[in-house]
Amino acid sequence: MIDIINILDNYIDTMNIQQIEYVVAVAELSQFSLAADRCSITQSTLSTMIAKFEDEIGIKIFDRTTKPVTITREGESIIHQLRSVLRELKVLDEVIGTLKDESSGSVRIGIIPTVAPFLLPRFLPTFVRKFPNVHFTVVEMTTAKIIESLRERTLDIGIVSTPLDQDQINEIPLYSEVFVLYDEKLSTEGKVKISSLSPHRFWLLEEGHCMRTQVQRICDLESFGQPSHSNLEYKSGSISTLLKLVQSNRGSTLLPYLATLDLDRDHKDKIAAFESPVPARTIGLVVHRNFLKKKVLLVLKEEIQKQILPLLDSAESPKIINPL
Repeated sequence: MIDIINILDNYIDTMNIQQIEYVVAVAELSQFSLAADRCSITQSTLSTMIAKFEDEIGIKIFDRTTKPVTITREGESIIHQLRSVLRELKVLDEVIGTLKDESSGSVRIGIIPTVAPFLLPRFLPTFVRKFPNVHFTVVEMTTAKIIESLRERTLDIGIVSTPLDQDQINEIPLYSEVFVLYDEKLSTEGKVKISSLSPHRFWLLEEGHCMRTQVQRICDLESFGQPSHSNLEYKSGSISTLLKLVQSNRGSTLLPYLATLDLDRDHKDKIAAFESPVPARTIGLVVHRNFLKKKVLLVLKEEIQKQILPLLDSAESPKIINPL
């Protein structure tokens, strides 16, 4: 068995951060040309630098005879350790920035698609102006991908439905948001009982989205057969697209409250609130337990709550539905 740790220790003085980034880029993209573009160097320079590193450690990381390029068995272990090195270097950068009290650098934020279009426009422009020297990247991701990316330290902050109860992940609650019924055949002006819903007319988001799981639990859909549109399968993580399908097929679905605020009057007439206890979801910030940019996190929390809390209906006795 090759001792990968000792090999890297022996050659740590000859390594540099760029070499590590080059190797990891090729591992992720499986092509030297794409990796070179990502690293902003020529393909020949990248290939030469990786070959030099392979010669120095005495192990071939990549099999260049295959297309796309593949990783050798020994290379898998090397790359695993190199990714750990990059994660620790990022933590070191955060520590140094925190000690210098600098609001600079970069912050990568992941947000679930069922929250993004209704939350981001309300707070993001004001928030980013508070940190003019920070480069923010915001990406829509599923909850599972956000958790994975936080653990790998390729993501700094997540905005998700909580609680997650995941190891290594800290949660900061932001607000609770009730679910409402949207029904094209709505026949009542009062509140509705969950038990009165017709699950065979329900439309859901694609599997993998936490709101789909929440709606299934609220309506106990697992105990019913396939809906009447079972010969049509449309996979989408977009609430806007889901709503258009519901409207065109005279169906029904559940919507988070913020998704209803920008609807026109005719569509708002199709919405009904639920009788108590009202189903709701909690939206929160999630970070790795070692996340250090506390100021950014605090201002993000304050800005979101400042913009969103005044918009929300207050349910007398909300029933929080877990997302996982």
